[in-house]
Amino acid sequence: QLQLVESGGGLVQPGGSLRLSCTASAFTLGNYAVGWFRQAPGKEREGVSCTNILSNYADSVKGRFAISRDNTRNTVYLQMNSLKLEDTAVYYCAAKRRTSLSCDFGNYDYWGQGTQVTVSS
Repeated sequence: QLQLVESGGGLVQPGGSLRLSCTASAFTLGNYAVGWFRQAPGKEREGVSCTNILSNYADSVKGRFAISRDNTRNTVYLQMNSLKLEDTAVYYCAAKRRTSLSCDFGNYDYWGQGTQVTVSS
């Protein structure tokens, strides 16, 4: 069964850091484009970052977040630095088969269950 599992969420103070992990089972994540999304209470889900051969970031996280892969662990990471109150959300990872070198935030096939990130003083 194809599955994505996120981990690494938690409570952090403004200015702090967290690293989220997205680990796949039953498929090779290195063959897929992977995206990180988030959904805050009362808001629509939004794309945060994605990686394929190239990577992409939402304007709101550029310079603060970094996406990376470890194919030996079948895992994609989202390093989040300089966290702000408005970064509070449930974060999801998702995967879709590669169709190009770049990535976008549309039409993902597989989704994880989400991990809560709370930024609070």
